[in-house]
Amino acid sequence: MAFPLKSPSRADLARQCVKCGLCLPHCPTYVLAGMEAESPRGRIALMADLAENPAQTGDFKHLDACLGCRRCETACPADVSYEQLLVETRATHRPALERRQKAALWLMAHKSLLNGVLDLYRRVFPLLPSSWRPLPRPAPACTPAAAARSQNAIFIGCVADRYEQNARMAFLQLLQAAGDDADLPSSQGCCGQAARHAGQTARAASLAAANQSTFSGYAQVLVLASGCHSALQDSVGVPVMDAMAYLAERAEKLQFRSAQGRHVALHIPCTAAFHDSAQVTHLLLSRIPDLQVSVLPDAGCCGGAGLHQFGSPERAAALRAPVLAAIPETAELLLSANIGCRLHLSSGRAVQHPLEFMAHYLA
Repeated sequence: MAFPLKSPSRADLARQCVKCGLCLPHCPTYVLAGMEAESPRGRIALMADLAENPAQTGDFKHLDACLGCRRCETACPADVSYEQLLVETRATHRPALERRQKAALWLMAHKSLLNGVLDLYRRVFPLLPSSWRPLPRPAPACTPAAAARSQNAIFIGCVADRYEQNARMAFLQLLQAAGDDADLPSSQGCCGQAARHAGQTARAASLAAANQSTFSGYAQVLVLASGCHSALQDSVGVPVMDAMAYLAERAEKLQFRSAQGRHVALHIPCTAAFHDSAQVTHLLLSRIPDLQVSVLPDAGCCGGAGLHQFGSPERAAALRAPVLAAIPETAELLLSANIGCRLHLSSGRAVQHPLEFMAHYLA
């Protein structure tokens, strides 16, 4: 008789760390502060203590400051499940959030109100001083024409409903060119990743349940934002696939016209490391004739990190600076496949989803 394996406790997860320190140079907060408490190793020690002594209260600002970028996991030789440990710890010791972060979390869980706020923001955007423009101007709302039921569904999400419309339309164009299609179910909502990282497990579970109901019956869910991928993979109950990876399997059917020597820079989001979208994105872009693509060197997390850009704008800007500095002067456009990164990086450069750029050059 087979027995289910017991899930590791938080203390067990923390004990996976061998304290080698190989993660330290990959951690953006450690690189900025140079403090052990701002490193994955320091945070794991704190989380281990909280697991053994859960009644502890106090100021856990160094744990709250973790971006949840998971860069430490890609460098860890012991395969520490850092994100799982972080999420489970924050469920019992919630991070302190700024008012703007709390408001954003609430709106992300109430999509119709979020869309209303973003539509208003679009209308008043030209009248606002720069200090009142935390995000770029959203695109106008549009509703795609209904199509016959497909086996594939495209994940829309929350903020991306308004900010990723052009990328979704581009994806549909590319799918059509490849002889394929996908639905855009309107009843879906936020993936819940921001709520999970904020310790709001009940809200994250509610969002997951709603999405699971929406996507029930589909063969798979196609995701444009790398930051939403892991949360959906854990919750929707059907296979989840990166949009770029899906197109890469049909690359031979896509024909592109010449880019006439244009030069673009490709940003690799931290989250792309967990589902290989970086490699396939470069592969797809390389199919566009006469296009020069410069993959940015690893300059660390851009600092967007979900709600981090709202709670710690100065630190977010400090983390963004080396990423923007790494863009070649001759690159006229920056491409990034994660919605949070694009919103954060757009204050310094013109930024597009790679799907938009590819669709523009369809033959």
